[in-house]
Amino acid sequence: MKILVTGSAGFIGHFLSAKLIAEGHYVTGVDNLCDYYDVSLKEYRNSFLHASGSYRFVRCDLCDYTSLESVFADGFDVVINLAAQAGVRYSIENPSAYIQSNLVGFANILELCRSRPPRHLIFASSSSVYGINAQSPFSEHHNVDHPVSLYAATKKSNELMAHAYADLYDLPVSGLRFFTVYGPMGRPDMAYFKFAKSIMNDQPIDIYNNGDMSRDFTYVDDIVEGIVRLIDCIPARNDGWDTLAADPATSRAPYRIYNIGNNSPVRLDRFVETLESVLGRKARKRMLPMQPGDVPSTCADITLLERATGYRPRIGIEDGLARFGAWFLHYYKYSS
Repeated sequence: MKILVTGSAGFIGHFLSAKLIAEGHYVTGVDNLCDYYDVSLKEYRNSFLHASGSYRFVRCDLCDYTSLESVFADGFDVVINLAAQAGVRYSIENPSAYIQSNLVGFANILELCRSRPPRHLIFASSSSVYGINAQSPFSEHHNVDHPVSLYAATKKSNELMAHAYADLYDLPVSGLRFFTVYGPMGRPDMAYFKFAKSIMNDQPIDIYNNGDMSRDFTYVDDIVEGIVRLIDCIPARNDGWDTLAADPATSRAPYRIYNIGNNSPVRLDRFVETLESVLGRKARKRMLPMQPGDVPSTCADITLLERATGYRPRIGIEDGLARFGAWFLHYYKYSS
């Protein structure tokens, strides 16, 4: 198939594109290579994809409708939108970046999919949409109307925008709520990446909420497997959907939302201990209160995605961090 992957030089986008190419698909990758974090890391990821004759890269910002329109000129069988301004805390510092990339950029994707419909549009949402939800594990059946960061609010908005296009134009759309994705070549703004750098440079790491936190860490290979499985799971209209007892997990439109996580939260103290073991160094810890926009725990109920695709995560935290650590020490030329 001809598949468009936006954010192809990003963390998940790189691994997804590589998997799709390995399975025989033709991938067009779009990325603006923004400097939110080290551009050389994005170029490093992209260099592996360029070696394939089945990969075409276009440097393009999703907010540039004219340029993006030319990318869509011949149409695609599948569109997978992973491009976004990420990060909870950065959304407090620079809200306009999120409005442009996550709202304006995604609106352009939807509009071009309307005019040149793919068989399936898949887009990245986030576990952050669950906000102050206290029910655990987080389920697609839960209400997500109370985000606690602008980043989360933009992701919730993406879900609403996608639903409108699915309903209006019969566009098959699936959204994936990612839960704390980690692994080699990951994002340097993520906690595990920053922890590793600080530990290797003998600098203190910030432990928020005094360590009383847990996250549903999900290894990138498991995430990619779930996305690839979902490609052929094209949503259809649910004519039996009850408007008087509206279930957020489904719709009368050809639209579905799925959690994609590990369904096995890890406490922060265990996570740090495992990372210390992988790196062969002890961390210096600085205990701090909860940060604005954070939540104490995340856990994904992955029942719906498992039923739809057979998805089951396979990589545990020890194996996953070992793989990350080996890459990290090599890439940054550290000796453990």
